[in-house]
Amino acid sequence: MANIAKKVSWSSRGDDRGERTPLLNGAEDVKYTRQDIVRSRPKEIPHNEKLLSLKYESLDYDNSENQLFLEEERRMSQMSFSCLEITRWVICGLIGFLTGLIACFIDIAVENLAGVKYFVVKQNIEKFTELGGLSISLILWAVLNSAFVMVGGIIVAFFEPIAAGSGIPQIKCYLNGVKIPRVVRLKTLVIKVCGVICSVAGGLAVGKEGPMIHSGAVVAAGVSQGRSTSLKRDFKIFEYFRRDTEKRDFVSAGAAAGVSAAFGAPVGGVLFSLEEGASFWNQMLTWRIFFASMISTFTLNFFLSIYHGKPGDLSSPGLINFGRFDSDTMGYNLYEIPLFIIMGALGGLLGALFNLLNYWLTIFRIRYIHRPCLQVMEAMLVAAVTATVSFAMIYFSNDCQPLGEDHTEEYPLQLFCADGEYNTMATAFFNTPERSVRSLFHNPPGSYNPQTLGLFTLVYFFLAVWTYGLTVSAGVFIPSLLIGAAWGRLFGILLSSITSSQSIWADPGKYALIGAAAQLGGIVRMTLSLTVIMVEATGNVTYGFPIMLVLITAKIVGDYFVEGLYDIHIKLQSVPFLHWEAPATSHWLTAREVMSSPVTCFNRVEKVGTIVDVLSNISTNHNGFPVVVHTIEEDEPGKICGLILRSQIIVLLKHKVFVERASSRLSQRKLALKDFRDAYPRFPPIQSIHVSQDERECMMDLTEFMNPTPYTVPQETSLPRVFKLFRALGLRHLVVVDNENRVVGLVTRKDLARYHLGKHGLEELQLAQT
Repeated sequence: MANIAKKVSWSSRGDDRGERTPLLNGAEDVKYTRQDIVRSRPKEIPHNEKLLSLKYESLDYDNSENQLFLEEERRMSQMSFSCLEITRWVICGLIGFLTGLIACFIDIAVENLAGVKYFVVKQNIEKFTELGGLSISLILWAVLNSAFVMVGGIIVAFFEPIAAGSGIPQIKCYLNGVKIPRVVRLKTLVIKVCGVICSVAGGLAVGKEGPMIHSGAVVAAGVSQGRSTSLKRDFKIFEYFRRDTEKRDFVSAGAAAGVSAAFGAPVGGVLFSLEEGASFWNQMLTWRIFFASMISTFTLNFFLSIYHGKPGDLSSPGLINFGRFDSDTMGYNLYEIPLFIIMGALGGLLGALFNLLNYWLTIFRIRYIHRPCLQVMEAMLVAAVTATVSFAMIYFSNDCQPLGEDHTEEYPLQLFCADGEYNTMATAFFNTPERSVRSLFHNPPGSYNPQTLGLFTLVYFFLAVWTYGLTVSAGVFIPSLLIGAAWGRLFGILLSSITSSQSIWADPGKYALIGAAAQLGGIVRMTLSLTVIMVEATGNVTYGFPIMLVLITAKIVGDYFVEGLYDIHIKLQSVPFLHWEAPATSHWLTAREVMSSPVTCFNRVEKVGTIVDVLSNISTNHNGFPVVVHTIEEDEPGKICGLILRSQIIVLLKHKVFVERASSRLSQRKLALKDFRDAYPRFPPIQSIHVSQDERECMMDLTEFMNPTPYTVPQETSLPRVFKLFRALGLRHLVVVDNENRVVGLVTRKDLARYHLGKHGLEELQLAQT
């Protein structure tokens, strides 16, 4: 029998049978004064990675097929279903269009703000290079960086903390079935867009691609519902899609549209959503997502062509422009394949080091830098340090190259170089990260010396480690690509220097491309989707096979040491994330051992007072209740006849759907599915519903509203089988029954997520209200 390294007693876990409602964002429990909060705020927040948070709810990816739902479906004709399918395509087109518009706005805003900043600093540097006193230029650069980042940090830390970071881990959790509070709100979108503009313009080692993916997901979640709960506006459209199952599919399309807009990679966007995001998939969804991705790329390129004065020129590859690689001049030979594999292994090692350092830094932030003011100060410090280090690297660099007539440098700095020359270190540091990547890919051989590339790689690596995880909107794709492109180009230069035949290694740009893929793959551990993204973004299918080989090698090597960056941050937040398969050594566990029991059940016709008391009990804040029929022996568990959700019961209580009111004709109309959809997704708390003493004595018939065919498993079912059923169907509750169909337990997401493979075999996490 397998050994559980850390066994926790669950005998006292009676209050963990269902999902919890997080007491967040203005919960209605206890009112504290500002002085109480300040006094009680700890200087250090202890963090234990062996915990699983109870504050996260699950999403309902399984439709509740109650009588109302079945009646509506049976009334619909084939034409109605065809219209619904057409509407899905229309919504995906709207998602792509709006995501492309947002990407266009971000690109234009960053281009203008960064352009003004670099122009001012460049003018200042050129002025004080002649007059002396370059320290003023350094202060100016640091102040401008800090000012941009301060704005971005304040709006995130004080107004919407969920907008921090890239947003990819949060969207990945959402698509997995975890309800992350406020992750797809309109306010989150606004803060995300403004935050990433400030972060990139502020010179941080960040990119725009992660926030674009999050932005696309938020757009999808809003558009597909036909209303804005934040603005309290209901457009009375798309009402059929107001449920978690439909919203999940549209969010997948939004995430893919974000990737497509960022890299000009529609196919890569679809594969990214499949590989890194979506937990559930079907063939028609694939085509709709591809359609959204195509519309997103087209919209971005169309409006950018108008902005740049080239209407109709849709050749721009996307928000992140790597430039096109020429297949004729940048081929590869079979004897270079082992070199590419070595680069992949190096990328895996550096990626593992990056993730490990960022992991310890994130734990430090969780424990000590948890106040918004401290988070903003840290972000400003990183911005100032980034400017200072960049200035120092440029100042002490003596790598000068001639400035040709067709130079590609956006802001060439002469500094102490001779007339007609520019400082190549400034090409890497005194620029936006996207332009730096493009110069490393396409600048001709001899544009950089090895010392410049080596120093840049070392310094930028640690700056990127420090930057990721700040309380600002930021992505990690572009910094990873920039680090890899630098050491990849260095790798190519060193190869040419140790061989007699210069023609073999003539173009270090291809090694910059392979190094960029290796570094990014070593950090995020993506394979198929990243291969296609790189091929589409560079416009060269020739390197499809080497890039795939490099990414697989980087993933294998990196996974040997530590998980991918997104998985690490999901685990650090104690999210009950369900992977594709159950732990390999868990076959000896059964449903009886992982389930929660005893279970709070309702009768088919239940007293209103009993229902209100159960829902009001904050110590047993369940979200799903089996409906049972009791046998002659009252002590025996009841036989399962259905399952009803807390949200459904709250709607019934709000509309006073009582047996006595129906019989006395006090009810105005029969409750319909529209009433439940109108309340979705922010169902009112039970405390906001007034039930009089007389109403508490009434009865409520749950028959029409419960799901009469919930999924059940026998108590002897193995954990992997339970896990597979739960994960594949996107369940929120799985009822465990005995051989007489009596309810003996309930399996929820947290019951399954708490088992995982650790260093010492199968481990069991503790549940805590973190």
